[in-house]
Amino acid sequence: MRRVTLTADDFGLSVAVNEGIERAHLEGVLDAASLMVAGDAVADAVARARRMPNLRVGLHVVAVEGKAVLPPAEIPDLVDADGWFSSDQVKLGVRYAFSRRAREQLALEVAAQFAAFAATGLRFAHVDAHKHMHMSLYLGALLARNARAYNVPRLRIPGEPPDVMKRAGTDTGFGGWAMCQWSRVLRGVASRHVGELPDAVFGVAWSGHMTEARLLRLIAALPEGESEIYFHPAARRDAMLDRLMPAYEHEAELAALLSPAVRAALGR
Repeated sequence: MRRVTLTADDFGLSVAVNEGIERAHLEGVLDAASLMVAGDAVADAVARARRMPNLRVGLHVVAVEGKAVLPPAEIPDLVDADGWFSSDQVKLGVRYAFSRRAREQLALEVAAQFAAFAATGLRFAHVDAHKHMHMSLYLGALLARNARAYNVPRLRIPGEPPDVMKRAGTDTGFGGWAMCQWSRVLRGVASRHVGELPDAVFGVAWSGHMTEARLLRLIAALPEGESEIYFHPAARRDAMLDRLMPAYEHEAELAALLSPAVRAALGR
């Protein structure tokens, strides 16, 4: 048996993203969305979510390249004067691993993001992290423990099986193999706190480029069990997307989620 959940990341980042997610759910095959609680358009996203009771909304924890919930004075080792996390994932990963001060501040920020989501009144469907920063073991454990405290049923841990990706037309090489191995370690940590962990997660190798053609190849190659495919749809380009993700094909990903061919393939 094969089951698949289709999730959109960055809900609340901008109105263009929110519009894309709404269209992908109402007119297409999108099941779920992950909310950035400090995003510029979070209020707009929450209002749209309330109008879409069948859209499963979860928390998209931001610990890299995004805005924090707490003011900079409370987490000075994490963000700049404007309250933004750096885009340097390696540098932040090292800081989270070796700086006790940074870890203490990160724990406060993650707790604040969970509390901010709860304050929206939306039901927690899942939790994941922007750019998969929870592949850092400390942040992954933080997400799992907070998920348990808030009764969040599901946690995404990225791990694309290399054999499946090869059947879909892409050799992910040693990097793909290494991520899968590390994801098993994280699954062991998370399974003590969260009940639902997808068996496989897709979107890493093709992040921002999950076009219709690629999605159709992936659907045909999906393994048995529970899979999740994540996307970054948007109704149009805007200044925020140009700044943060200039190479991403947001509109093409929306088109894939609206595709009748994709709907038919999922049905088969």
